[in-house]
Amino acid sequence: MAPTQGPRAPLEFGGPLGAAALLLLLPATMFHLLLAARSGPARLLGPPAYLPGLEALWSPRALLLWLAWLGLQAALYLLPARKVAEGQELKDESRLRYPINGFQALVLTALLVGLGMSAGLPLGALPEMLLPLAFVATLTAFIFSLFLYMKAQVAPVSALAPGGNSGNPIYDFFLGRELNPRICFFDFKYFCELRPGLIGWVLINMALLMKEAELRGSPSLAMWLVNGFQLLYVGDALWHEEAILTTMDITHDGFGFMLAFGDIAWVPFTYSLQAQFLLHHPQSLGLPMASVICLINGLETISTATGRKLLVSGWWGMVRHPNYLGDLIMALAWSLPCGVSHLLPYFYLLYFTALLVHREARDERQCLQKYGLAWQEYCRRVPYRIMPYIY
Repeated sequence: MAPTQGPRAPLEFGGPLGAAALLLLLPATMFHLLLAARSGPARLLGPPAYLPGLEALWSPRALLLWLAWLGLQAALYLLPARKVAEGQELKDESRLRYPINGFQALVLTALLVGLGMSAGLPLGALPEMLLPLAFVATLTAFIFSLFLYMKAQVAPVSALAPGGNSGNPIYDFFLGRELNPRICFFDFKYFCELRPGLIGWVLINMALLMKEAELRGSPSLAMWLVNGFQLLYVGDALWHEEAILTTMDITHDGFGFMLAFGDIAWVPFTYSLQAQFLLHHPQSLGLPMASVICLINGLETISTATGRKLLVSGWWGMVRHPNYLGDLIMALAWSLPCGVSHLLPYFYLLYFTALLVHREARDERQCLQKYGLAWQEYCRRVPYRIMPYIY
């Protein structure tokens, strides 16, 4: 008889049916965005201009490149770290240890790519491989998630996440059963959370910038802005890598397809959407508008304990999650260099709004459980959740 786990967390995402739908919908959405960005109409809504055949999706070269990328990031993860941090206390009262060397991995990756380019590495050829790379990344996510699901079958009860243990295999495969799956000291979730996907995102952006320079003589101001904003975001996240140890992804969520696909496939191939759009749909951007966009992206912020950005000047007294509002303003700044003629580059803003509304609801439940009457009083004094006078 299996050990008693106590009361299970309420099902999310519509339960097993919703999880099954998302297993198909998330990869389909990613490929739709990749196809739409390179098509003439660049429609966010409506069918893509064409559907690629298997020969356009499968490439042994892309598979080797992807495996080499994962291997490189894993090797950089294993290098001596400038610091080793302890995570939150677990159910068994232990604390896991994590290497803080993500920024080091970013710098070393940049040096290796720079050396490769000086030796003739055709980084500008990478944009032509985005479809097959996204395909092998998706296959990797499914296979890896199956491995994680099987590994969780023999994990002790104390190692399981609050959610993802419904007893329904599809739902548990999607959400993830084990909280911190590891082999020895290699933590799969922590590794995937910030390494291959985020660093891969800025590498794809740079490749798109190089390709634009090949096609048009020099990168556009819009492309420079998108690359600069997003590199700053990734660099900041990796510099403050330790902060992720307090986030819900690490402390609460199991590691299943939702996070695995999101980390290694969705992030690099979807978050680079603005740069993909600009390569195929160049935009004229003047200095005055560029200055305004820079001001929007650079609103005065401070770091919170979880590493997010928090708008100052009393925002905590106006909305309960001003850090999420800051994320949305930043997402707007990333999209504005793409102009306003197409909705497609604003997908990230729309998606992130839905993501943060869902995450905010989860935060509210956890804060109510943790702080009780004090949280209820705070909600009474600060009725707006993310957007003042709107939500």
